[in-house]
Amino acid sequence: MTEWWRDAVIYQIYPRSFQDDNGDGIGDLRGITRRLDHVAALGVDAIWLSPIFTSPMKDMGYDVSDYTDIDPLFGTLADFDAMVARAHDLGLKVIIDQVISHTSDKHPWFEESRQSRSNPKADWYVWADPNPDGTPPTNWPSVFGGPAWEWEPRRRQYYLHNFLIQQPDLNFHHRPVQDALLDTMRFWLDRGVDGFRLDTVNYYFHDDKLRDNPPNPDADGPETYGYQQHIHSKNRPENIGFLKRLRALTDEYDARMMVGEVGDGGDTAIRIMAEYTEGSDRLHMCYSFEMLGPAFTARHFRHVIEGVQKGAPDGHSCWSFSNHDVPRHVTRWGDHALNRDDLAKQAAAMLLSFPGSVCLYQGEELGQTETELVYAELTDPPALRFWPEVKGRDGCRTPMVWDADAPNAGFSSAKPWLPVKEPQAARAVATQEAGNDSVLSGYRATLAHRKATPALRWGATRFLDLPEPLLAFRRDHDGQTVTCIFNLSKTPAVVQAAGCTLIGPGHASLSGDVLNLPANGFAWLDGAPDLTV
Repeated sequence: MTEWWRDAVIYQIYPRSFQDDNGDGIGDLRGITRRLDHVAALGVDAIWLSPIFTSPMKDMGYDVSDYTDIDPLFGTLADFDAMVARAHDLGLKVIIDQVISHTSDKHPWFEESRQSRSNPKADWYVWADPNPDGTPPTNWPSVFGGPAWEWEPRRRQYYLHNFLIQQPDLNFHHRPVQDALLDTMRFWLDRGVDGFRLDTVNYYFHDDKLRDNPPNPDADGPETYGYQQHIHSKNRPENIGFLKRLRALTDEYDARMMVGEVGDGGDTAIRIMAEYTEGSDRLHMCYSFEMLGPAFTARHFRHVIEGVQKGAPDGHSCWSFSNHDVPRHVTRWGDHALNRDDLAKQAAAMLLSFPGSVCLYQGEELGQTETELVYAELTDPPALRFWPEVKGRDGCRTPMVWDADAPNAGFSSAKPWLPVKEPQAARAVATQEAGNDSVLSGYRATLAHRKATPALRWGATRFLDLPEPLLAFRRDHDGQTVTCIFNLSKTPAVVQAAGCTLIGPGHASLSGDVLNLPANGFAWLDGAPDLTV
């Protein structure tokens, strides 16, 4: 069985914002198919599509009302099949999102379940009686604000929703629910998909005793969700059993994989990533939000990677710096750079040197920045509810820019669902194709260097003890050693590196034994030279 995923670079496509082919202002499957050559030319191994299933779009497709059909906004099953065929022709694997912790409240399963306590789907969702005073059964909060419970007068019970009210949680303690979900995933495996990205994979099970969550003594920030330790509403040990069922399903097919999103932070996320990827009967790999936040220090990146390595030496991780849920990293880490293009190239070099697999988010290869939006332009539920303290996720979801001289930067002939603004259009693909020193050319060169360097793809990793802001580690594989070093600051740094040779497309210079790292400089060194400051 081919384990292509072990060193894979996966390109995330947000379908609403990649390419509109039918002129309605929303991206679609035919548009994706038309632009796949761009993705293949980067040198990545796979694409991951955010949800394209039938949905009322209360949470932009993460509220599914039919797990085995395509929403008309994006096209048809025939369009999907054509896209998969084209991707495979280009040598790209296809991974699709699976949002199975919850459904839309318009899903037929929930429409039936909410009618009574005795219908065939009565136990398919998490229902609970109120407290004697009528209040919700637990103190669990919703990620999107307010309690995680909503009253249903027909049953005279509350249902659980960890996210929007319109996203009721499925009851994974009920075996028929698991069976039905596995059947829907088999539908896509039979259709030729190469893997699944599992949304909120640590939310599947809840505490069946419905115990309250304890407070979080380290709580801060504008959102109340962080004020609890979510030991009963998610992160349940029962989850492992279902992950094993998922793995058994994918193992029935050749060369398929699963990557789970761990919606947690800190050492809890590292522990869960380790648990979920340990051994050969769970997930193939996981990623968390640990590298999707503001921290940009050598200590932080080392702590996250070493934590997973120590917790699950046989496990596997997938790393990313940006996705559809967080501000783009070039903006997020902008205070650590003099030049954002240099930061973008350094981030690519660092991410593509890390052990494990990698996810790139569309537009990242252009050094794309976060879009500044006003309230009237928003679509994201948390931002609409808590603006301006919560900016929401629209700023990272604005359309892909292809040609700065075309209407809406080539994304659509109609008004896009989110605006294309000048700072983003200036980073268009066509503009960067014309520049040898563009971020796009830097990504292509770095991806080619990784592909041509076995140590960067499969090598064991050992971090070196250098002071902040220097991050350094070695990758060793089959007699090849590569030393990777990054200056995570806007202040130049000098490192003594006796006997060192520069390899690959770096941003540094070597004078004798002196390695000069400019602001956001980086280098790959052949062998294992002694590094001192």
